[in-house]
Amino acid sequence: MFNLQLVQDRREAQKRMGSPYQLAGTRHYQLLNGYSGGTRAIDVKTGSGLEYTVVADRGLDISLASYKGTNITYFTRNEEVHPSYYDSRGAEWLRTFFAGLLTTCGPTHLGPPCVDEGEELGLHGRYSSIPAKNVCDLSSFDKGELKITGIIEDCAPFASKIQVERSIQSPIGESVILIEDTIRNIGSKDSPLTLLYHINFGYPLLSEHSEVFVQSTQFHAYDEYSQQHIDEIYSFRKPSGDNFEKNYWHIFDQEKKSVYAVIMNRSLMDGLGVYIKFDSEILPYLTHWKLEDELDYVLALEPSNTFCYSRSELREKGFLPVIKPHEEIKMKVEIGILDGNHKIDELLKSIGGI
Repeated sequence: MFNLQLVQDRREAQKRMGSPYQLAGTRHYQLLNGYSGGTRAIDVKTGSGLEYTVVADRGLDISLASYKGTNITYFTRNEEVHPSYYDSRGAEWLRTFFAGLLTTCGPTHLGPPCVDEGEELGLHGRYSSIPAKNVCDLSSFDKGELKITGIIEDCAPFASKIQVERSIQSPIGESVILIEDTIRNIGSKDSPLTLLYHINFGYPLLSEHSEVFVQSTQFHAYDEYSQQHIDEIYSFRKPSGDNFEKNYWHIFDQEKKSVYAVIMNRSLMDGLGVYIKFDSEILPYLTHWKLEDELDYVLALEPSNTFCYSRSELREKGFLPVIKPHEEIKMKVEIGILDGNHKIDELLKSIGGI
């Protein structure tokens, strides 16, 4: 595996390699198979054992992700469908949903389909089906950084005009992904701004042996079925066709700038966990969605700037965030690996989870 001491002396490491990608780096390519044909993707190898795929044609979201060869995410049978197949009607979004480590929902609508002020809106918005432009790979082995940037724009004449400048970066030799979004209203009128980071976990990280900890002050069920099973919010069943979606939301202490959500499987490897870290002042809510069905066996922990309601319901309840003309808002989400039960315990102790 990765020799961190060697990489810290990068000149010495480079004497031993034809290409730095032997240890860490990025690879750009296009997918060819089925509905994924033509989709631009970038593999990122951090050198620590963490590897992931950034999908340039899907909003610079992240599909595959693994650690030391062990999958950590849920990946649908759709795989990375080309954005030309996107259909905004109703729940058709699901036919192009790859899940992966990150599917971004928004930027002007998330949640269930609805009609809001005469505008028909499909499930979870357009963000993840917008190809990024001006994609730039700023990775440097010499500087010890892997970094990909790009611009995602959701704009239409006579309607909202939202620009998201996204950066995804990982320090070489570390098992961390930092997603930084700078959101701008480049239009002349107020616009809804709803962003949800749909972060998804799957087998074998996710199993009946897994647990979740969320550093929240309150949690509530979105529906009656979820309420009936609220005692199972932090645990998991084996997959079965008798299981249905369970959906919860968390609220955080906004005086804490950084808050965490953690999934851990102490029986996998020597203990394997993944944490999500974010600013609860900017992202004050987290939707906690899980489905323990066969094939569709998934946990999603989803920081957001509002509740996961339709835009019409958010407007009606007074929860609809707005970004003003020329306003700029920054959002950051960090995803990191916890290798070993000692690392899991160390983090949990520091955030009040033990």
